[in-house]
Amino acid sequence: MSRWIWCPLLVFLLFLFKVQAQVENRVIFLPGTFQNVNVSQNETVQLMVSRIPVEIAFITLQFHTLYRNATLSYTRMPSQDQSLTAVDSGLLSALLPDQSSLSLFLSSPGGDTVAGTGVILPYSGSDPVPGACNMEFNLNTDPNIYIHYNLYETTIQFAPANLGYERGQTPPACDESTESNTRWRLQYDVYQYFLPENDLSERSLFSGIQAVADIQGMTTSGRRVMTLLSTDKSMMVFNSIPGQGVIYSVIVRDPVLNTSAAYVPVHTYACSFVSTMDGCQTLGKISTKIFFTITGLAGLFVCFFGHRFFKCELFCMGFSFAAFFFFILITRTTELDYNIRLAVSAVVGVLGGVILVMSWWRFGSVMACVIVVGLMLGFLVASTVLFTPIGDLDVFRNSDVVFWVTFCCIMIVIPPFFVRWPREGNITTCGVVGAYAVILAVNAYIYTSLSYITLNILKRFLNNNFSAVFTDVPFQIIDYIMITMWVVLGVCGIVLQLYRERSRPFFPPSPYLMWLQERERRKTNVLDPSHHFPSLPSRIVERARQLVQRREPAGEHTPLLL
Repeated sequence: MSRWIWCPLLVFLLFLFKVQAQVENRVIFLPGTFQNVNVSQNETVQLMVSRIPVEIAFITLQFHTLYRNATLSYTRMPSQDQSLTAVDSGLLSALLPDQSSLSLFLSSPGGDTVAGTGVILPYSGSDPVPGACNMEFNLNTDPNIYIHYNLYETTIQFAPANLGYERGQTPPACDESTESNTRWRLQYDVYQYFLPENDLSERSLFSGIQAVADIQGMTTSGRRVMTLLSTDKSMMVFNSIPGQGVIYSVIVRDPVLNTSAAYVPVHTYACSFVSTMDGCQTLGKISTKIFFTITGLAGLFVCFFGHRFFKCELFCMGFSFAAFFFFILITRTTELDYNIRLAVSAVVGVLGGVILVMSWWRFGSVMACVIVVGLMLGFLVASTVLFTPIGDLDVFRNSDVVFWVTFCCIMIVIPPFFVRWPREGNITTCGVVGAYAVILAVNAYIYTSLSYITLNILKRFLNNNFSAVFTDVPFQIIDYIMITMWVVLGVCGIVLQLYRERSRPFFPPSPYLMWLQERERRKTNVLDPSHHFPSLPSRIVERARQLVQRREPAGEHTPLLL
């Protein structure tokens, strides 16, 4: 009988313990102070902030994880229009006149343990309200930035903001002030902040988020890319950089009151942390590594010995030219797998190299081959020029025609110099292009921004909408090391080849033309002893006759049958 009495009591005590554990699972936030939070499996954490000053009209709570989704909600049980699930999530709460504390809830939607960092930022009634004019996303007031990426571009979108208002007041019409009689006066500064290269760690991300989460941090550490007006579309497109962490943020400004507020920053690595193939941790396909490793070794050979072994240099240049443009053609016209496209492009590149070598071997036109080599150098120079901030000018982003005309003009300026100084131009191309091939080989294993010199051009060939993309990339320690490596290899290769070839002919002669000249010389020069040298059939008959005579006994005669 006592057993039946104790069993309900134990169940009741376990229920109380569970409720008490949920109540005690709270995290207290101080405004402007970051707090690391761990959410266990099937757990809901209550996020609290108290003693909110009266002058604060609204606050934003933002929470960031490396790659696992977390759910922020106004209520303990999340609903679609009262919560947000993302790796970078935020909620905005407008305060009531007598409200001095606030509670929000954090949970893990997938049932996994989630670790992240969060912060609460307070704003006054004169500050703009981020996302208060939302008409597209689920939340009524949405201070979040939504990010999407593919191989070519990364797109961010956000909801327009509204003018600030004090506690208890009715929100004004979207970006319209009756007091100052202004309309669409808010401005949006879009910022970009690059995380350390080759660092995919949680520590690096959290350090970056803490550095740029608020207005002062982003304006100090980040780079302002563009300012959008209220009449502009609240969307921006950037260049995708797989494996490189980037934080994007938007700061909305009220130029009349000289106030501002920050949207919730969002980050991306333009790759997946959970993909088993070609994910962030295993970025780069094996076929790509093999291809560019061979390319780097060939580039190193061309850098130091290209002019001396002219046929090998022509093969490498023809291979690069043919493989690059055929890869563009086959990618735009077919849906083949990447590895197949790369293999077919390599085969076509081999054919292109053989054709260039055979054209020189057959026709002996050094200038025609050197012009092709000059176009390779011109392509790299044009790509480098438009890789700089010049490439992000509005005139190039707004018109593909202007971009490609400028690119082609820069490209064809280089070959005419090869007509005047063919040997020097050829050696310069060997040094510069060969050294850059080594940089591409290094990039297959360690990320470097220099690969985007040519990759941006490739993306623009393949994607019709790439012109609107901001192609800014980070320049950090590894990039300066790679620039130094490129310069040192190029200069050493050029100087070494110029010194070694100073007393040699400008270019080796064509083997086919040499053979023709030798044949003509033998036909016309009767004083040449080789002109009277017996033919091969005559020499065979004479040799056979001599062998037969050696074998005949003395006094006998055996007829020679031939």
